[in-house]
Amino acid sequence: MAKRDYYDVLGVSKTANADELKAAYRKLAVKYHPDKNPGDKKAEDKFKEASEAYGVLSDKSKKENYDNFGHAAFENGSGGQGGFGGFSGFSSTDFSDIFEDFFGDFGGGRRSSKGRSNNRGSDLRYDLSISLEDAYLGKKQNIQFSTSERCNTCKGNGSKPGYNPDRCTYCGGNGRVRSNQGFFTVQQTCPQCAGSGEEITNPCSDCNGKGNKQASKKISVTIPKGVDDGTRIRLAGKGEAGIRGGAAGDLYLFISVKSHELFKRSEVNLFFEFPISMADAALGTTIEIPTIDGKKAKIKIPDGTQDGKQFRLKGKGMPFIKRGDYGDLYVQVKTEIPVYLNKEQKELLEKFRKIENEKSNPSIRKFFQKAKSFWNG
Repeated sequence: MAKRDYYDVLGVSKTANADELKAAYRKLAVKYHPDKNPGDKKAEDKFKEASEAYGVLSDKSKKENYDNFGHAAFENGSGGQGGFGGFSGFSSTDFSDIFEDFFGDFGGGRRSSKGRSNNRGSDLRYDLSISLEDAYLGKKQNIQFSTSERCNTCKGNGSKPGYNPDRCTYCGGNGRVRSNQGFFTVQQTCPQCAGSGEEITNPCSDCNGKGNKQASKKISVTIPKGVDDGTRIRLAGKGEAGIRGGAAGDLYLFISVKSHELFKRSEVNLFFEFPISMADAALGTTIEIPTIDGKKAKIKIPDGTQDGKQFRLKGKGMPFIKRGDYGDLYVQVKTEIPVYLNKEQKELLEKFRKIENEKSNPSIRKFFQKAKSFWNG
């Protein structure tokens, strides 16, 4: 099958400059790269074709030969073999800047300008248990944990005082090493300097060249009002110190809110059960209940209040985080049936039972009406 014109493959004119050629190839490489089209033979062939075209047209001498003689310029072993990465005198490293623009350094992403991205300290987790009152009011609390901190002796660079780290001899200070695997150039973290680009030839005696040491750290943290169980708080830069001057990791506080003996929480609302006597439910009363802020609130219970009746106290719930308003408190009454009655109480209840009528118990009356209809078919 005849080869397509290299300019047609890239979709450029013969007057295209180096930047135009690179942009055209970049677009095709991203579209048809095998990593983005696994198992797609057609896409793989297009990727190979575009790579071959760019390999010739991006080389000044090869481009001149191609412009003069076409594909014949590379026949009989004098140039590209038409295969994947089979160009005479052509190195796959010529493509590295293009692939890095889109895929990063193969195997690990780009290094920072200072070469210390791989030396970032580890993130830490701290589990903090607080009361519901603490979640309502918010609080400041001191926490203590074990971590790594910058070595004061070497100021974090890992070398003895008066010495500086040397450039890594394995990677030349780049922090990354390249290896050719067929057509591709694979980059990975330098195994000798762990990506820092530096070697410690005179290690600090206090930290053994790491630049940090294990220590017990104590800090003050602020728990905002309204935090709920499972809330995560990030404290940037409060994690472990980086290796040899690398950035510190972060500290994550995971909040757990203890269950309360009186209140149950659902998001910003609180729920509270209040027991009342049968007489109070029937005759009505005023009750006084505790609130989460440590104060008291009064609720008027009307006569004839049924068991399970719920009353809402607006704004007596939990605070919204970073807002000035509050949820609500829902109070549910639970009517308690008296037990251990004395003789007089029993006699009074017997008398009441004899004189009560259907209007006093509408729910009972409705039930028996339905039951009677069921029994009679």
